[in-house]
Amino acid sequence: MQNIKNVNHELFNGVMLNAYPDSIGDNLGDIIKMLSLPEFKNAFSLFYILPTCFNSDLDRGFSIIDYNLNEDLVSESDLVALDALNIKLKFDIVLNHLSVASPQFKDLLAKGQNSKYKDFFINWNTFWDGHGSKNEEGIVIPKKYFLEKLFMRKAGLPILNVRFPDGEEQPYWNTFYQEVDLEKGSYLGQMDVNANSPLVWEFYEDTLSKLKSYGCKILRLDAFAYLHKEIGQSNFFNEPGTWDYLERIKAIADEKGLQLLPEIHAEYGSALHEKVADRGFKIYDFFLPGLVIHTLESKSSTALLQWAQEIIAKDHKVVNMLGCHDGIPVLDLKGKNFNGNYNPGLLSDKEIEHVMDVVLQRGGRVKNLYGPDGKKISYYQVNATFYSALGENDQKFLLARAIQLFMPGIPQVWYLDIFAGKNDYKAADAAGKAGHKEINRTNLSYKTVEDRLKNPVVLKQLDLIKVRNTSSAFYGNLKFNNHSESEIDMVWINGKESLQLQANLKTFGFTITHDIGGDINTLSFN
Repeated sequence: MQNIKNVNHELFNGVMLNAYPDSIGDNLGDIIKMLSLPEFKNAFSLFYILPTCFNSDLDRGFSIIDYNLNEDLVSESDLVALDALNIKLKFDIVLNHLSVASPQFKDLLAKGQNSKYKDFFINWNTFWDGHGSKNEEGIVIPKKYFLEKLFMRKAGLPILNVRFPDGEEQPYWNTFYQEVDLEKGSYLGQMDVNANSPLVWEFYEDTLSKLKSYGCKILRLDAFAYLHKEIGQSNFFNEPGTWDYLERIKAIADEKGLQLLPEIHAEYGSALHEKVADRGFKIYDFFLPGLVIHTLESKSSTALLQWAQEIIAKDHKVVNMLGCHDGIPVLDLKGKNFNGNYNPGLLSDKEIEHVMDVVLQRGGRVKNLYGPDGKKISYYQVNATFYSALGENDQKFLLARAIQLFMPGIPQVWYLDIFAGKNDYKAADAAGKAGHKEINRTNLSYKTVEDRLKNPVVLKQLDLIKVRNTSSAFYGNLKFNNHSESEIDMVWINGKESLQLQANLKTFGFTITHDIGGDINTLSFN
């Protein structure tokens, strides 16, 4: 038996629901109706509402027009109703970019150099002036040394050409999505903001105030690692610039009583997650989804429990998940050559490839990263529902959820996983080239929810979630008992209350034993 490990918890330690405001029924009101059902009583203490609750036009909410409530999906009375259910809210602020339809960019397009917001966004040619040469299209191509420093999220240069009223076209920095219809002369895009502009920081200040007024308690910093841009540096998490911006946004958040959750994907071997955690920020446990699949498919708990013990030993404050609105991360599990040394990953490259192969064989889709020349340089994530990723095996899926709920951190639960959602190939195909994520974003009618609440795997999963959400044992300490590689035996202890998970990875059977001062109740899932 290993020594008891102490885990310091934050104020919010319940289970977190994750959904779009229209993931169930027609709008947020239907989700609130669902959460008011007896089956959901005491299941959730937090709700991460994805940003279609604000006005947006691309990338399912992450291309923000403004942070006013999207009145087609959300009302102020909905937020009051969630507060009455004692459910605290987590929202996004997308630090790196805004939509071309934002008031700031529309003003720039209308007034050009006379716009108040002429420096709010990043003119690609202005940024690289003197550090490259123009091509035939009039776009500055940075010198090779600078270009090789760039980290790309899509093939080609991260730009979108926009047309001003005088007919002149200018390239603006556009790291993420864009949609262009040359025949119609229309375009959509997520335009990178210029964090050197004082107006950008005024915008952040106003946005945090607005989100606080909506009831926000936890604020996810989307794409923050791309915000700081400097000639000769990577456009992804360069130092010290990224830290300067993080501390600056933290000062605003602290003043408004908001807890920050920076969102970052990077190889485990780069230790970026440690750097963020060491500065006192919550971090996402993007390692857990792939580790759980590896654990169940290899029937080995070694890698998973080593990571659990590392979280505790290093006192990381994490939010974990299985499924989510993005994909199942795999890049995050890798090692990396760093400062001349190789730091191993949580899994070997061979083990990661096996995780990917298994999910792809079960119908998953893959997302890759690209270099400046448009060539693939790495896989990034694989897209599938977590239920389908596990072969749509009820027993395996329930054990996966139990493992997540017993891991250190705040467990975040994707709405579709609650209902054992399967891969939605029709939606993924209909969404076109960037449709891989839609495989795991199926909107459920309220009637479908009512029908699936008769499914044993749904009800058993809700039972597990309620145990995690209500037991004070999870505010205590975590102990790992000795066991074979094909077993898991972990216990949370807080005073006279304890909760023990004992699992057999060969059969996927498991029991949860709840002891309150000698009053013992056992839940068996075999």
